[in-house]
Amino acid sequence: MHKSVKTHSLQNMPESAGRFGPLVGAIDEGTSSARFLVFSVRRREVVASHQIEIKNIYPQEGWVEQDPKEILKAVHQCITKTIEKLEAIDIDKSDIKAIGITNQRETTLLWDKETGEPLHNAIVWLDMRTTTTIENILDNVPNNTRNKNYLKPICGLPISPYFSALKIRWLIDNVPKVKQAVQTGRCAFGTVDTWLIWNLTQGKLHITDVSNASRTMLMNIETLKWDPLLCRFFGIPSDMLPEIRSSSEVYGNVTYPEVLNGIPISGCIGDQQGALVGQLCLRPGQAKATYGTGCFLLYNTGSMKVDSSQGLITTVAYKLGRSSVVYALEGSVAVAGAALSWLRDNMQLMGNVTESQDLAERVRCSGDVYFVPAFSGLYAPYWQQDARGVICGITEDTQQYHIIRAALEAVCFQTRDILEAMVKDSGTNLTELQVDGGMTANNLLMQLQADLTGVTVVRPNMVETTALGAAILASLAIGLLDINDVTADEITKFSPQIGEDERDLRYSKWKMAIERSMKWDSSSAPIDGRY
Repeated sequence: MHKSVKTHSLQNMPESAGRFGPLVGAIDEGTSSARFLVFSVRRREVVASHQIEIKNIYPQEGWVEQDPKEILKAVHQCITKTIEKLEAIDIDKSDIKAIGITNQRETTLLWDKETGEPLHNAIVWLDMRTTTTIENILDNVPNNTRNKNYLKPICGLPISPYFSALKIRWLIDNVPKVKQAVQTGRCAFGTVDTWLIWNLTQGKLHITDVSNASRTMLMNIETLKWDPLLCRFFGIPSDMLPEIRSSSEVYGNVTYPEVLNGIPISGCIGDQQGALVGQLCLRPGQAKATYGTGCFLLYNTGSMKVDSSQGLITTVAYKLGRSSVVYALEGSVAVAGAALSWLRDNMQLMGNVTESQDLAERVRCSGDVYFVPAFSGLYAPYWQQDARGVICGITEDTQQYHIIRAALEAVCFQTRDILEAMVKDSGTNLTELQVDGGMTANNLLMQLQADLTGVTVVRPNMVETTALGAAILASLAIGLLDINDVTADEITKFSPQIGEDERDLRYSKWKMAIERSMKWDSSSAPIDGRY
């Protein structure tokens, strides 16, 4: 059962000449596309936007790159097109008071400080080329322990191919042009946010924010500074690293493209943390889940840095100006929407994933069918690379609808697995889960999530939560908003509709299905980094 709820809107908003009041722009540069959105801060709505896809480059199996110049060109085009759309509805670009940036995290770019030219394509966060680099790095762990969590007390992260330090090290070792630039002090490193700000200010600013810096393996998660021990461990000179700033402050003004000249850049945050802010999970104990191909969960732990014993990651959520830093626990589900895509593409059980709700609702329940989509192993909190996908409980009465419904329930059970790990680490029970992402349009999935976790699921009617998070941060920095005035506008709530006994029985059967999926592929190696 779900209901729409309208809550108080933003208070004490300053007016401007435009009919929408003051506007704030947000650059959202993700893995698959670049976007520029202009928000009415007062109304919490998108006034205009434009989106351009970004092409991935696959030089070898497991390698994923993007062209830094293509990223930049796409962002510039999105800005230009969005301003044209504003002018078409008689809104002056002068109503835009600030710009915020949110971006794909960990993706690594290196360029020449003097010419601004990229030294290599960007290595995307999901690129897996650094396997050999990791083996060499693990040889440096003291006492020959090869402990992948050796650096976790300092940076919050396991030694894993996802994070930027390993990608930088690979580039230094394998690209002569990079090695030479490093030796001559001309090499600049940045994640996507840093690259964009460098170019928006024509090389005047070489900065990042704490949330993006916390994903590099080079920042001390307590001091919020580049750590000399970490830099020495990876052999990365600190003079190539950007200055670390808060997530909400005036960094400087745009000088290019001309259409935004003079507008302050005042917000910067990694995309998953941006969604946390956009979902207004600003208090300890609040959590958000972003549902897409996989599912990312972030749990706000406030000023307390929680070291996970459940295989989760300790990360920086955000930092507002001079205020204390806010930390989070992060966990991810490898297969969420991808399970529905598999049922569509490999099993032909449906023509389009948007049909999944209608098809699943043709049966009252999953018929005691459980689907564990461990296509390439189980991640948090199980960490079993040898697990493989299983569908359990099939009888002669089982229909395609039961399997589709079981796939939806699998997303919910996996989310519960992560949430229970977060509760164990934090010692705090969760009462509500904020949700966003494409799959949240499925009302059945949202109701199942509430039923199978026992927590109320809260879905905002504003779908652009990641970009909104960047816009909120930019607005706070220039005084358009006060943190106490930031409240949700309109939401839909899904409350649990089944009892605790039924919930726990179904979860125990999910655990049985998990057991049956394990130790299937004897050739598998352990999962790198438990990430």
